[in-house]
Amino acid sequence: MTNELPPNRDASPAADPGPEPSSAGAPVPEPERAVPSRKRWIAAAAAALGVALFAVPFLRGPGDRPASTGATADTETKAAGASCPAKSAANLNFTLKDVNGADVKLTDYKGKVVLLNFWATWCGPCKLEIPEFVEAYEHYRDKGLVILGVLSEDDPSPQELRTFMTDFKMNYPVFRENVELAAANGELWALPTSFILDRQGAICTRHTGAMSKEMLEREIKGLL
Repeated sequence: MTNELPPNRDASPAADPGPEPSSAGAPVPEPERAVPSRKRWIAAAAAALGVALFAVPFLRGPGDRPASTGATADTETKAAGASCPAKSAANLNFTLKDVNGADVKLTDYKGKVVLLNFWATWCGPCKLEIPEFVEAYEHYRDKGLVILGVLSEDDPSPQELRTFMTDFKMNYPVFRENVELAAANGELWALPTSFILDRQGAICTRHTGAMSKEMLEREIKGLL
């Protein structure tokens, strides 16, 4: 189970809450300092759903990141055949910045089988799945697959991002963070998180955690 985490943007850590009073006369503990509600919600959701396996929950900063351990990704919805029992259509009505700062409309990718991958350069499990994506994209791009990497909780400089992509031989489009895009398709509990969309733009599969090439091939086989 990995516990690699994004940079903590809080000014200071929250104080531990005091013990619950056992009676009306017991001393009242000092109030707990405010913690952003989003992080509290994410912590509860991650614990309840067990999405921390082979993923990075959004709880602490990168200085607290331990080494990665192997586990399988969580699959919430299965693809089936040329179409899929989608829960909803993906919202791709967004314009994102690519690595060169150019505007790209996600609607330009409609008609493709899309792997929409939310990731970060500091995320260990994300680094593990990138070579698998590179190989899959090389093999299936001519059959209609497109992989779109969208940074999340990460803002490297243009040079840092280009160097990272060169080091990992990334051959698929990568975009800067867009908080509205992530929220439009479901709250992110951890990184990496990936959505597989069919050619009609329906969300067929959602994965939390690193994906293997075999897992990706199994999910897209009936969609290409």
